[in-house]
Amino acid sequence: MIIAKLAYKSLLNRRASVLLTLFTIAISVMLLLSIERVRIDAKSSFSNTISGTDLIVGARTGDIQLLLSSVFRIGHTNNGVSWKSYEYITSQRGVKWSIPISLGDSHKGQAVLGTTLDYFSHYRFAKKQNLTFNKGHPFAGINEVVLGSEVANKLGYKLNDSIVISHGMGNTSFHHHDDNPFKVVGILNPTGTPVDKTLHIPLAAIDLIHGGKASHEHEHEHDEHNNLVGHPKQITAFLMGFNSPLYTLQIRRNINQYKPEALLGIMPTVTLKELWEMLAIVEKILLLFSAVVVLVSLLGMLTTLLANLSQRRRELAILRSVGARPWHLFTLISIESLLTTLLGCLVGSALYYLVIFSAGGYLQSHAGISVNITMLSYYELGLIGVIMAAGFVIGLIPATRAYFYSLSDGMSIKA
Repeated sequence: MIIAKLAYKSLLNRRASVLLTLFTIAISVMLLLSIERVRIDAKSSFSNTISGTDLIVGARTGDIQLLLSSVFRIGHTNNGVSWKSYEYITSQRGVKWSIPISLGDSHKGQAVLGTTLDYFSHYRFAKKQNLTFNKGHPFAGINEVVLGSEVANKLGYKLNDSIVISHGMGNTSFHHHDDNPFKVVGILNPTGTPVDKTLHIPLAAIDLIHGGKASHEHEHEHDEHNNLVGHPKQITAFLMGFNSPLYTLQIRRNINQYKPEALLGIMPTVTLKELWEMLAIVEKILLLFSAVVVLVSLLGMLTTLLANLSQRRRELAILRSVGARPWHLFTLISIESLLTTLLGCLVGSALYYLVIFSAGGYLQSHAGISVNITMLSYYELGLIGVIMAAGFVIGLIPATRAYFYSLSDGMSIKA
């Protein structure tokens, strides 16, 4: 206890250099914990983009390309799926539900998705969470649109606002469908998925804005659902749910061998895993970066301790002269380094929570990463334990040098 108290007072006496070392360690701990939290939650958010969908069917390209275009709205497919094939496949035994989707238009850089009311009933994300409305309701008319949360927040839209859709994806469009404006009737709650950046319109409206007659063909009908679907020539892709996994495998095989047109059926959970494995190098780079930051901060502490040790040789010699033994000096320096590392970890943990709390909303809205603010996990506590152990081991180097300082060496005057 006496040596610990002496170590504490020694740190206070050298508070300028100690604070600098402590701050370096704190920053490294904050970066390590933040990178690990974002890495873990990014993987979780990535995997939770779509849930409860057994198959995604589109034109025959590649598994990952179909997933990126249909779910993440990244890239596009050169071909679509004919409506005739869609109706045939979804009429097979064992199909529980299906959601046709049509992409290709945009609004101020945000994707426009044509679909049916089944989208709001059966689309799931995260752990089979369904879509919910913050305001309004699903579209009920052909010229109505439902906005994702980020579209509404970013562009400042509210219910009953009028929106003009543009042809083509991306921020640059040279053709606007001004003759068919859409009225905002619903705004979805945030999901942390591409749904937040999407405008949803009836499937029949896709044909309408491209000069079709989807709305006029069904004016005599009383089936409002059909009025919203129309009879499109083709769609981009469609999602399917089945009554049993056996039907999933059987119909997937039939789709991949479908003769009338080249189609591809993928299981999103499997393809998501394959895609994340492709991105594993990014995960390893983040881990390496975290380790390097911590190593640099600990080497900085070692440098500071060794530099201070040269300046403290007289101080240590005086302690020897009043009865301190070599192992006392060894323990003193070791406790100083341990206390510095401990305080650095505590401050770094506090900074970590501050950063996560401040940046959580930004990561959710701009990167689709839902960051969980929770108590430190056993894994994260283990990382802090490793840093503490590394700090203690590094502290043994100057402690060992102090152990071998002799009384005469400390008291002698060097030129």
